[in-house]
Amino acid sequence: MSREIIGVIGGSGLYQIEGLRVKEERRIKTPFGEPSDAFIIGELNGVDIAFIARHNRRHTIPPHQINYRANIYGFKLLGATKLISVSAVGSMKEDIKPSHMVVPYQFFDRTFMRARTFFEDGIVAHVSFADAVCKSLAHKIAVAAREERLTVHEGGTYICIEGPTFSTRAESEIYRKWGVDIIGMTNLPEARLAREAEICYATLALSTDYDCWYENSEDVTAQMVIEIMKKNVENAKKVIRRLIAEIDPKESCSCNNSLANSIVTSENHISPKVYKRLKPIIGRYIKPPKKR
Repeated sequence: MSREIIGVIGGSGLYQIEGLRVKEERRIKTPFGEPSDAFIIGELNGVDIAFIARHNRRHTIPPHQINYRANIYGFKLLGATKLISVSAVGSMKEDIKPSHMVVPYQFFDRTFMRARTFFEDGIVAHVSFADAVCKSLAHKIAVAAREERLTVHEGGTYICIEGPTFSTRAESEIYRKWGVDIIGMTNLPEARLAREAEICYATLALSTDYDCWYENSEDVTAQMVIEIMKKNVENAKKVIRRLIAEIDPKESCSCNNSLANSIVTSENHISPKVYKRLKPIIGRYIKPPKKR
């Protein structure tokens, strides 16, 4: 696929988008292994999009075993310039009630088993990540939610834990003291890798519970999350359908140039093997190695 598209990552409960005119399902091989599922490629409201179910459509992949690099690399190969991530989260603030939506601007990392970068084994890049999401895309998501007359909190911090278990009560209380707004298990690796791949990234987070800190609520269980998630997913689909019509995948953003001046390994020291692996990402900046 040569022209620009918008990517959508579906989280728990969001395995398809009604109204999407499907053109094909494409399985993509990447140097980093297989993505979570086939990419569903089609057209929604006249816009080309690619969709993938983060946990697989059968929900067989836990958060710590998602191949984040393969997923983001696949979107890059397909021509994605904007990436909308939908996921279930727990609320760490009383005013963010279950069923509310949150569009976070920041992330805090508490994971330890995830691949964090494309740049290793022979190439180094230090990409700016101070502003962890594309604020322009994030704001558009929040506006679309408001236009659907849904309750949305714009801004705040998403703390990403390893999972797959939920937090202990002590952890939950400490996270709250840190001032985070929501808690999840998946979005930070995506955001880091999308930035390295020069793809705008933002999250539509769907609050399902109060984690385990809130004394007026029962402790979170998977069944509780699933029941509330079913309601949230239908609202998320409304937001996506409205949002897609208002995004121009060709609109340029600083996110789409994040690798400029970030690759510190000299061009002469990047091997043909490394170049081949990362060509879709670094090809704008690095010339192919000369044959010896």
